[in-house]
Amino acid sequence: MDAAAREAQVQGSLEWRVTVPEGASVTVEHEAGVAERAWAWVVRMLVTVRAAVGGFARKVWKIGADDPRRAVHGLKVGLALTLVSVVYYTRPVYDGVGGNAMWAVMTVVVVFEYTVGGCMYKGFNRAVATASAGLLALGVNWVADKSGDKLEPFILSGSLFLLAASATFSRFIPTVKARFDYGVTIFILTFSLVAVSGYRVDQLLDLAQQRMSTIAIGIVICLAVCVVIWPVWAGQELHLLTVRNMEKLAGAVEGCIEDYFAAKPSAAKSEGYKCVLNSKASEDSQANLARWEPPHGRFGFRHPYAQYTKVGAAMRHCAYCVEALNSCVRAEVQAPEHVKRLLGEVCTRLASQCARVLREASTSVAAMTSPKTLDFAVADMNTAVHELQGDLRALPPVLALEPAAEMSLMDAMPLFTVASLLIEISARIEGVVDAVEMLASLANFKQVEDDDDKKGQTEMKVHPLNVPDDHDASTQESQTTKHPEQV
Repeated sequence: MDAAAREAQVQGSLEWRVTVPEGASVTVEHEAGVAERAWAWVVRMLVTVRAAVGGFARKVWKIGADDPRRAVHGLKVGLALTLVSVVYYTRPVYDGVGGNAMWAVMTVVVVFEYTVGGCMYKGFNRAVATASAGLLALGVNWVADKSGDKLEPFILSGSLFLLAASATFSRFIPTVKARFDYGVTIFILTFSLVAVSGYRVDQLLDLAQQRMSTIAIGIVICLAVCVVIWPVWAGQELHLLTVRNMEKLAGAVEGCIEDYFAAKPSAAKSEGYKCVLNSKASEDSQANLARWEPPHGRFGFRHPYAQYTKVGAAMRHCAYCVEALNSCVRAEVQAPEHVKRLLGEVCTRLASQCARVLREASTSVAAMTSPKTLDFAVADMNTAVHELQGDLRALPPVLALEPAAEMSLMDAMPLFTVASLLIEISARIEGVVDAVEMLASLANFKQVEDDDDKKGQTEMKVHPLNVPDDHDASTQESQTTKHPEQV
């Protein structure tokens, strides 16, 4: 009776019922309403936006922390624009330049660059191009005005066509492209604006005077702020880039050989050659901008910035070979470990000597001093090359003693490839040394050695192992260090 009453009570309040077999389990999910789904979507979007903003803020902070000069550059641009705005806010200055005061603001925006060389390059090009194009346009307008109403449009249109076509074609000339590309663009712009403006000659004179005044104001403010407040010199940046690339190349040569003879290769150190291969555009750009900079610090007038690009080219020539060596280190087919050990010590010694030569050259360039011990390092590197060549010649007889079923000469070919590439790298490093010595000569690097050091260096230039036996003593005294022939 009690059971029947409870069942009747339950049936009275039951809205739906699920009947399942005995022992089975049922999970009933509650479907959220529209409002709850919308609120969940809003929360997810807020979390996503917050994570994105936080990640962006961390990236911005890292960029500024890695090089605070970037943040200072933004402040310098803001300061320059604030100073040039005085042209608008000061009534006497504004009345003097008329409605062309905006050209001063535009000049600051387009001329201000990160380096002093870039700022001077754009400032000089803009000033010269504006002045030359303005004067030429005035002359063309004067001739057209004197020719009568019928010939005036033909003269203006024809001169515009000829000068624009000629100036545009000149941008394909390598010298013009490298040094005056921005100036040619401003020349075309200014000549077009003045030539087709339609003003009378007397109004054009006033317009040209006001525009030149405002552009001069903008250029002067840009140069003053860029040079006085924490200047960034393109020549110094090129110098430091060359030093860093030498250090990274030295670490890459040493790291590749260490990885090859190590049980577990690591790519952290041996990938430095990629920075050398990817730096050509930066070197060319900085060398071009450095030519426009005035003497500063240790960089005097007519400093040989072009020689830095030659040093970079020699390093890239070496880095290509390092890239091939790195590919061999990570190749699928490798020589047996017991065969690697036959050349492991001498290859490691040669790699260390190659890295030592590059680091000596890097130290010389960084300190801007003549290489004092570089010739000693080159002689030691060539000695290590001779040792490796001797071991390579002795390796086939050693392998011939191995049972044919266990070892063959073909199995040792990867090791021969690595050793040959290492010898080629040492030969190309001598090209880097020659470029550095030429840079030291052209830039008049400081001499830090005395007469005794110079005498010892001259005697050590010709290493005994590098001199052929059939040469007489007089030839040995006059011979300089040369790289041994490859096996």
